[in-house]
Amino acid sequence: MSKLIAPVTWVLTFFVILFIYTRFFGSLPLSINMVATQKNVTFDVSGEGSVFVVPDTAKVNVGVSSQALTVKQAQNQLNSAINQVSQAIKNLSVDPKDIKTEAYSINPDYDFSGSSRKIIGYSAQANLVILARDIDKINAIIDVATQNGANQIGGLSFEVSDKEKAENKAREKAVAEAKKKAENAAKIAGFRLGRIVNYTESFNSMPRPLLLVGGGVLDKATPTQVEPGSSEISLVVTLSYEIQ
Repeated sequence: MSKLIAPVTWVLTFFVILFIYTRFFGSLPLSINMVATQKNVTFDVSGEGSVFVVPDTAKVNVGVSSQALTVKQAQNQLNSAINQVSQAIKNLSVDPKDIKTEAYSINPDYDFSGSSRKIIGYSAQANLVILARDIDKINAIIDVATQNGANQIGGLSFEVSDKEKAENKAREKAVAEAKKKAENAAKIAGFRLGRIVNYTESFNSMPRPLLLVGGGVLDKATPTQVEPGSSEISLVVTLSYEIQ
């Protein structure tokens, strides 16, 4: 009988202490932390799309350089030449807003043969960037520029005015290829594709040919003939699918 009383006494004592604690200090804090884990399995697949487009605009840099004994002489020679080049290009029905002065400088020329440097003259230079919205005019622009005093030609580049349209076509091809790869892989491997949860893309840059013509005037009897050819716009997309 005494063995039974001892456990009962401990139980009663516990509940008495619990009653007194909650009476004066409130209920015991009780918290449950629930941690839920979810494993997301994704399948990534890439596709590439390319389109070839024919450029419809062109840019070219034309420059004039001159040398004279004084700053004023060098500046006058430069201004006269560059203004003549600019006007000749405008006469080809090139909009003035498509003719931009990119550089204009006058610098002293030094003689270092003596014990100290000595100014022996001045060099002046100016460059114009010409945008040919009618690409067929680019050859005439180069020829007219050199015939009217330009002695530096360079940086010829071809562009596509509606580049976004071409990029969207390349994007459509890339996405279609990626989706086809994903469907084939799922069929072969025996899993089901869920929704697309991520999308990334990147462009493959393609080098563009440049025309560089040195100083000197082009022979009028041999007209310039540059060819724009075609440009490739290539895009790679990556699709991330949930696996069901």
